[in-house]
This record gives sequence, C-alpha cells and structure tokens, in this order.
Amino acid sequence: MKKLDLVAVVLLVVGGLNWGLVALARFDLVAAVFGMDFGETNALTRIVYGLVGLSAVYVAAQLRAIPRRWATTSPTHAHTTAS
Repeated sequence: MKKLDLVAVVLLVVGGLNWGLVALARFDLVAAVFGMDFGETNALTRIVYGLVGLSAVYVAAQLRAIPRRWATTSPTHAHTTAS
C-alpha cells in the first residue's frame, strides 16, 4: 500500500503544479508534455487527468490510514513497560 500512497501523492503534486501553472501562467504542463497547446486534450492527457482525479479520491478516502501506514512505530509497540 505504501507504493500506491507514493504514486497517488506524486500524481497529486503533478496535478497541483499543473493547476497552479494554469492559474498563474495560463500554461498547461500536461498538454505541453504531450505536444499539445493549452486546453487541448487527447487520450493520453485525459488518462493523466483521470489518474490525478483517482489519486485525489484515493487520498481523500485513505486520509486517516496513510499516516498510520507510514508511522515508524506501530501503535501496539509504542508503549513499553518499565522494569
């Protein structure tokens, strides 16, 4: 699951940077990577946009579970008894 978490976060960063560039510079990074102009789409760009959207749904649904998966100590081993 950690690999899926990483993929989702990378896609969210790509999507966030793309929307930031759209808002600030009217530049669509995803379209540019695929040799298209601002606002143009094709099957590949729609796949990327779709994966970004799915990543947002995944991260939103897993918001509480992700930090637990990435914690360095498990909750059952966090408490130790003093001798």
